[in-house]
Amino acid sequence: MIKVGIVGGTGYTGVELLRLLAKHPEVELRVITSRSKAGMEVAELYPNLRGHLELAFSQPDVEQLKSCDVVFSATPNGIAMTMARELVDAGVRIIDLAADFRLSDPAVWEKWYGMPHSCEDLLQEAVYGLPEMNRESIRDARVLANPGCYPTAVQLGFLPLIEKGLVQLDGLIADCKSGVSGAGRGANVGTLQAESAESFKAYGVPGHRHWPEIYQGVGRMAQGGDIGLTFVPHLVPMIRGIHATLYMRPAAKLGDLQSLYEERYQNEPFVDILPAGSHPETRSVRGSNVCRIALHQPEDSNRIIVLSVIDNLVKGASGQAVQNMNIMFGFAEGAGLDLVALMP
Repeated sequence: MIKVGIVGGTGYTGVELLRLLAKHPEVELRVITSRSKAGMEVAELYPNLRGHLELAFSQPDVEQLKSCDVVFSATPNGIAMTMARELVDAGVRIIDLAADFRLSDPAVWEKWYGMPHSCEDLLQEAVYGLPEMNRESIRDARVLANPGCYPTAVQLGFLPLIEKGLVQLDGLIADCKSGVSGAGRGANVGTLQAESAESFKAYGVPGHRHWPEIYQGVGRMAQGGDIGLTFVPHLVPMIRGIHATLYMRPAAKLGDLQSLYEERYQNEPFVDILPAGSHPETRSVRGSNVCRIALHQPEDSNRIIVLSVIDNLVKGASGQAVQNMNIMFGFAEGAGLDLVALMP
């Protein structure tokens, strides 16, 4: 058993971590922090956990967190990096669900997040936690950057073709849709039911913070070359889910793309390649840690179209964080994640 702490347990990714870890066979939840809810029983705020978790929220205390083997940080951007050095020096491993350690260049971080990075030494050491790309590095990570939700769906869709050099890198398009839970639990007029229901809109078109993360990931897949990436996110009136429609132009004569994807992901427990011509639905992954992918090559078109769906709170956040924890500590990768999607 390992001792686990969660910093920021009241948001959507925090409660999703609680839901997954409460039944994890190798985990003892020790600390769950919240400045606003300190002293409140967790099950009082989230009654779905009643009978499964008997902990109260506490004020963030680094000394208390040092008693843990691993700490998940489910806080806003800019928080994890302020406590990372002290925890790592105490032998605690960190899994950050925010963006503090995702971008390897501190200048790029500062440009997109509007603040200087306060822990550049650990930034260079941090491992990007997309298991399908970095499993071996994840095993020994002291600081792990859990990928963003959009970047997870997009990168898993792009990966097999880009790493084989089969598509042109200067015309990549990621057209993505997300449910409102991606905006977090905080009060926001734009995500009120009366504002978002029966509506559909793009946002962040001039520049979204997930663009540099996807761009960095594509660069690592391609191992060089000029990249042209267009990323447009959209808000759709559902609670959970991301649908990424990816457009690529071939750079070489293509073989059997279906076999390429099936072979690339055949040993990946949480990537499901659907039969050729399928149309994956977000509801087919709701509540699960699975990414479902389908490929299309429309007639009279020089485009390859890949469809990729995930639950933004599970494979796009907390589920992937637990998957990374399992790898880091040598547990079965699917421990605590053997979840069937919720339908309807």
